[in-house]
Amino acid sequence: MTTAAYRPAPVGRVELLARLERVLQTRGRALLTGPAGVGKTEVALATAARAESHGERVLWLATLPADRDIPGAAAAALVASISASVSWPVPGTHGGAGAPESPGGFDILDGLPGPQRTAVAMLCREAPVPDHGWDPIALRLALAQILRTLAARGPVLLVVDGVQRIDADSADLLRFALHLAPSALRVVAVETPEAYGSDTPPAGTPQPDTAGPEPLWVPSEADVLFVPPLHADEIAELLIHHRLPSRMAGRIHRASGGNPRLALAVGRSLADARTPVHHAEALSLSGRARDLARQLLGAASPAVRRTLLLSALALRPTASLIRRAGRPTAEADLAAAERANLISLKEDGTVAFTAGVLPSTLVHDACWTERSDGHAALARVVDDPVEAVRHRALATDVPDEQLAAEVAAAAETARRRGNSALAAELALLAAESTPVKLGAQRLTRLVDAAEEAARAARADLAMRAATDLLARDAAPADRVRARLAVLDTAGQGLSDLDEIYVHAMEDSEGDTALRAAVQLRLAVKYVLADGDPVRSRAAAVESAALAGSVGDRKTAARALTVQARMERVLGSPEAERILAEARALEVFERPLGVRNAAQILTIRHALFDDRLSDARDQLNALLPLVERRGPVEDAIELFHTLAAVEARQGQCAAALAHAGRSLALTLEAGLSPGPAWYTLALAETAGGSFARAASYARRSVQASEEERDHVFLSRSLYALGRVQLVAGDVASALETLRRVQAAEHAQSTVDPSMLRWHEELAEALLANDAPEEAAALLSGVRPVAERLGRTTVLLGCDRAYALYLAASGKPEEAAGLLTQTADRFDMAGLPLERGRALIALARVERRRRRRSAAQNALQSAAAVFERAGASPWLALAAETPSRTAEPDPARGGALSSLTDAELRLALLVRQGASNQEAAAKLYLSVKTVEARLTRIYQKLDVRSRAQLATALNAWAGHRPTAETTEGPAGG
Repeated sequence: MTTAAYRPAPVGRVELLARLERVLQTRGRALLTGPAGVGKTEVALATAARAESHGERVLWLATLPADRDIPGAAAAALVASISASVSWPVPGTHGGAGAPESPGGFDILDGLPGPQRTAVAMLCREAPVPDHGWDPIALRLALAQILRTLAARGPVLLVVDGVQRIDADSADLLRFALHLAPSALRVVAVETPEAYGSDTPPAGTPQPDTAGPEPLWVPSEADVLFVPPLHADEIAELLIHHRLPSRMAGRIHRASGGNPRLALAVGRSLADARTPVHHAEALSLSGRARDLARQLLGAASPAVRRTLLLSALALRPTASLIRRAGRPTAEADLAAAERANLISLKEDGTVAFTAGVLPSTLVHDACWTERSDGHAALARVVDDPVEAVRHRALATDVPDEQLAAEVAAAAETARRRGNSALAAELALLAAESTPVKLGAQRLTRLVDAAEEAARAARADLAMRAATDLLARDAAPADRVRARLAVLDTAGQGLSDLDEIYVHAMEDSEGDTALRAAVQLRLAVKYVLADGDPVRSRAAAVESAALAGSVGDRKTAARALTVQARMERVLGSPEAERILAEARALEVFERPLGVRNAAQILTIRHALFDDRLSDARDQLNALLPLVERRGPVEDAIELFHTLAAVEARQGQCAAALAHAGRSLALTLEAGLSPGPAWYTLALAETAGGSFARAASYARRSVQASEEERDHVFLSRSLYALGRVQLVAGDVASALETLRRVQAAEHAQSTVDPSMLRWHEELAEALLANDAPEEAAALLSGVRPVAERLGRTTVLLGCDRAYALYLAASGKPEEAAGLLTQTADRFDMAGLPLERGRALIALARVERRRRRRSAAQNALQSAAAVFERAGASPWLALAAETPSRTAEPDPARGGALSSLTDAELRLALLVRQGASNQEAAAKLYLSVKTVEARLTRIYQKLDVRSRAQLATALNAWAGHRPTAETTEGPAGG
């Protein structure tokens, strides 16, 4: 087998691969098992590629479905693959590790005794097989000898993909050969467990061979490794890896159950859709996705599938419920389905499908009679009256007002119980059960259903109710309310809903309250989808005025909240006054914990102002109430904000936990993961890993671009540029942060505290040898920050300005300013910022050749980061002065006059890079490289590349790879 020289680990399988490698090193045998499509073969391929890259010979045996019924098929295929892939020593050589190999050497069979050669020839059909068959003992010994001979030449990895399809004869041969094989032969077997059914064939019917696959070894000889489904976040990464839209990652994960093959099929269905699938629409599944689901279900017998259909129809399926509904063999059927990885069966008998597409495919493929009979049977045996009414309604296709009224009452009961998702489903079912002759009642129930779906964040149900209502002769007010429900479940994806906004505006003409509600949604759209805070503020002002004129405090409070947010963005001093007005209306109108948008924005403002303790206290008071009775969007927002607060305060472990919770809720709700990935990027930058932070930031950028969400696109780019900067990728950081600058200017953003990109871009400019532009940027933002009272923004500017002073030949002033800045960050309760300033101070002190001062600064920074649990920053602080090249005293400190950007170019030139090559590596133009090289020559008083190399070679402590050592001075 020949694999790629480098094959990256499959998504989400790094830990599994490491565990597999440990098992192979210690035991030499491993069995990978799991459902079809979960990625077992990908794991085996990655292991084989690694083994091959280490010089290990890899044998790959992939069985076929027909092999199970052909005696010796798998063993013959293995011998044939060995003969085709191995070069054997010519006669007269020793065949050791250093022996020459010849593709034209004698065949492997020539080294075997006669009876064994004959048996192998019969196995491979190179010799006729007598009536009594081949000699089984000779064949056993021959295969064992072949593998021993192969292993004697060096380590061998045998991968058997599909052991469940190996015929009994081959399994016996392999079992014997592997038992005698030396430790140099390691084996990975890949198995997809087969279901066993409970069907009993009629008398006289030939019984199929239901025995399981023959094992290749006794259980004690190998470790079994289960390949689990991927988590939702890993499914998102998988989609990105295959260039598929990631914005639906949560819903794709639910549909696929984390099965990579199913997830990719569903993702390709969405990508191939004629029009973009919106969050408020049901997932469109192509024939490929359905066929994969049917293949998985095909592992179960017809009787098991009938039992599974009842489970798919039930709200809370259990083995007992399914048995009482008419399936006496329910327990056996469900056990068979569990073995086939179609369901998981808990100790209390609860049934859960492993992938959402499985029950939907069962229901999709069942005829009406089967579905009706199933619901009728369940209605008779469920012990909850709400569920009984639901099944009765689904068992009939004849509208009935009495039944519709019962379903509506059941929806109200579910709402009181706090089961908003069931309430939304029942509200829509009540509308659909209403007779046509009661048109007004049906329309009323459709509106109620749409609004109930919005409260439950069930975008699919909101769209269904709205589509039904809009197809009827509904009043304008009803049409507006249904459309608003769809908009309220849209998440980030507002850019494709322009038609809904237009029709809502038309239908709200003459209705002040509804026009206020529409203007409020437009205000949100203008900032998220259009990136226009000025227009958003105007719409919010109009909405607040209209709502106030009719006494609608709820809408007025929400509109004033949006207005306050835009006033802050635009740098208006009125923001806090307007927000206080919104808070007053909100407290009057709503209980705490239920859509308290103004209070949440108040907390966000505290975060922007670095009043972190205040923000944290308010979050901890509000979060439990929102989790208990608020909408999921508010809970996501609070976890997002809490993660940002904790990261800023240096509570890194808590920040990572809250960011993970925000992502989990986002994916569970089926919303776009872009904002949650941004939050994780912030948390990972603080206390996780710079590499993971960059990965999450890139994902957030992609998702925000897919959604055309301007707000989170800027935030995601900022998070990416910042981590690129601190990690030392200054060229990429400059490019990314310039995108942030352009986006923020396009959105007319004034307040620098909401996204602190100015200091990061200034530092990137300094690192890329553009001090004048950096100074101009800082000079432009400082007066705005002073006018608005953004004191910690000024501290960030001070840190960047100190680096400018250092680059301008004023290291003493730079060191003094950095010392003051670090102390002021400490007083402001911003430990990570303090540590970053101390790292910058250490860099400057090293330039001044004050090694003791530099070491003290680094030790102080390390102590700060260690207390905060800021692992990636601690690694930066651990870089001692000895790890960085310093100028030789004999050069009079001339090398210390080079900026970081000039030093990187000089080192590239020293290694022999041409101007064009250096420009490509540093992402610069050739003209910029030429100008920078001229300045280097002038500073070092050299006139050629050879003289430049001599100057650098005289640099004490220089390392050849120093061009990629430290990042910018700020860390």
